Amino acid sequence: MALVEILLPAMGEGIIEATLISWMKNEGDAVSVDENLIEVATDKVNSEVPSTVSGTLHKKLFNDNDVIAVGKPFAIISTSGDAAISAPEVKIEKTEETKIAPVIEEKVQTPSIVENKTVESIKTDKFLSPLVQNIAKEEGLTTKDLEAIIGSGKEGRITKDDILAYIGAKSSTPRNETVSPPIIETKIEAPKVEMKEVVASNNAINSNGDTNIVPMDRMRKLIADHMIKSIQTSAHVCSFIEADVTNMVAWRNKHKNKFKEKYGENLTFTPILIEAIAKALLEFPILTASLDGNNIIYKKDINIGMAAALPDGNLIVPVIKNADMLNMLGLAKKVNDLGARAKKNQLKPDEIQGGTYTMTNLGSFGNLFGTPIINQPQVAILGVGAIVKKPVVIETNGQDSIAIRSMMYLSHSYDHRVIDGFVGGTFVKRVAEILEGFDMNREI
Repeated sequence: MALVEILLPAMGEGIIEATLISWMKNEGDAVSVDENLIEVATDKVNSEVPSTVSGTLHKKLFNDNDVIAVGKPFAIISTSGDAAISAPEVKIEKTEETKIAPVIEEKVQTPSIVENKTVESIKTDKFLSPLVQNIAKEEGLTTKDLEAIIGSGKEGRITKDDILAYIGAKSSTPRNETVSPPIIETKIEAPKVEMKEVVASNNAINSNGDTNIVPMDRMRKLIADHMIKSIQTSAHVCSFIEADVTNMVAWRNKHKNKFKEKYGENLTFTPILIEAIAKALLEFPILTASLDGNNIIYKKDINIGMAAALPDGNLIVPVIKNADMLNMLGLAKKVNDLGARAKKNQLKPDEIQGGTYTMTNLGSFGNLFGTPIINQPQVAILGVGAIVKKPVVIETNGQDSIAIRSMMYLSHSYDHRVIDGFVGGTFVKRVAEILEGFDMNREI
């Protein structure tokens, strides 16, 4: 028998620790490779951590609510194989820094309009994950608010959905009822006089029923901040080109059913487009760079992010790592898997980090083209428009003729501090050339 330490893996860029929400196995239980052992939470998402070996759960090194550092062992698995890495008996001495105290005290500095004083500190015996704490702090929730929330998680814990549902219900409550201050009042960071004007206006509007004011949810606020930061940071320039994708469309339509039968995967246009982008990026490595002050940081990895929809309608950008090293089947599997789990809100932290270039599908909304905003700290983003059949003048053997072709606009936004117009325009032209030259005889 050998003992193997199971380490907490990287949870995403900038995340150094996570809170243990619950164990999914007990000591003495059999464990298989990739079978989930624990559920942890960061200030961004909740994730499940699987075992890297098969065997028996020999020892739990942490309890619920403990904080685990990334790269540190949290469990010991006993295996029957001699090749396993032997580990000595681990004795964990938990300090105050490695635990979340039962009483959480965080002062929310947002002013309360109703009482004209700082909102009371949050003091509750309920366990709050870092994600829930962060939402409560940003939304200015009080102890009374948290005590009123009935948790749907294990042992009555408050989940992300619980707190967001409470915030949504609270924001729609009329101010003349005896409740805590509405969310719209505590969220606005503005001088007190201006906030009073907003509240008065809100009451007036609600009285005639012509308008409904709904505060942004947390994800929408994050997106708004990210977009404003990008516009303020990068010198945006956008180049457009129209591509004849008739061959690509014909090839996909011809092979999509056979592809599904052979591999069990849907063949959409997205993996085909990502393949073309990856090929072009190999020729223009500066497009995967980032800017740090006056230094341009060139990155070797071609990690392409693709905008995907979340259950609440907001967008998230899962990343296909090393897209240039995947064939069509590999890209299709990645696209389908990440897109499906994004819709179920099941993406892992590492799957939305590390992108070096982004593609957004404007055509999924029926749009012909747009001016996408760069996903910081990247320096460029490509928008792909709807594929539309239209009459086009084509030249064959020196003779012009009109034919019905499948056409698509490509919109390339890039940071003019790093990318000149020649490079930005030539790159999107190269992507169009790759798509227009799609091999109709290509096998799946």
